[in-house]
Amino acid sequence: MIVEALAFGAAAAAAAAAVELRPVLRRGPRRPFGILGRAGRALMPRGLVAPADLDRRLAEAGRPAGIGAGELLSAKAGAALAAGAAGILFGTVLPGRLALLAAIAAPPLGFFAPDIWLVRRRRERVAEIRRDMPALLDLLGVAVAGGLSLTGALAEVGCRSRSPLARAWAGLGAQVAVGLPLAEALDGHRRELRMPEVDAFTGALVRAARHGSPLSDTLAAQARDVRLARRRAVQEDAARAGPKMQLVVALLLVPSVMLLVAAALIAALVDGGAARALTGF
Repeated sequence: MIVEALAFGAAAAAAAAAVELRPVLRRGPRRPFGILGRAGRALMPRGLVAPADLDRRLAEAGRPAGIGAGELLSAKAGAALAAGAAGILFGTVLPGRLALLAAIAAPPLGFFAPDIWLVRRRRERVAEIRRDMPALLDLLGVAVAGGLSLTGALAEVGCRSRSPLARAWAGLGAQVAVGLPLAEALDGHRRELRMPEVDAFTGALVRAARHGSPLSDTLAAQARDVRLARRRAVQEDAARAGPKMQLVVALLLVPSVMLLVAAALIAALVDGGAARALTGF
């Protein structure tokens, strides 16, 4: 049984190596979940439509590698199939009920693995946007103060930065340039990112356009508010980290030090007893 398991693992590793080497031999952009997506499309019935929630979560994550909702759904099905096969394989070497548990739990875990990857990508994107937003707001304010329109300023900032927010602003400026009303473009920008900072930014731009307020002053105020919010978030994270560090020290470091001291004392007592026994005292 172990020999069969090793053979199956070797075949799987060879297949994975072939998949990894394929983009080197054939030019073209590499896409995530390639083999899983193809396996999932082979299993899924034709005409199946991906849920709208999946497309929304992809948009919030920035559509990594340009994948769509259908591709991600196919990858989820392929991951469930691969995880099910792995669960059955490892179940052959597990004792008793663990084999049945592995065979039952593996497919759901594989099905939700792309969702976990998507949540992680969205978290990374949100963190990057929050880090870069104050500086990009300053650049946008400088561009507007220099005489550019809001559409031109958004495009200029998008060309000068590779930040996800800058790319989103470049797309926003392009939409307004081709005739989409600013309010609709900002609403789509807000729904795509779904962040409090972006909500405040789009709301401020809509109010400035409606009431004729100077955009440079509005952008400067937004940059100041975002910096204050980021500073408060850092302070809150630091305040929450203190009790966690104290808990780790109390539960792990202090007992380990006490064990080391106790071991040294016991060794000293044992050595002293042995010495007294040898000397007769």
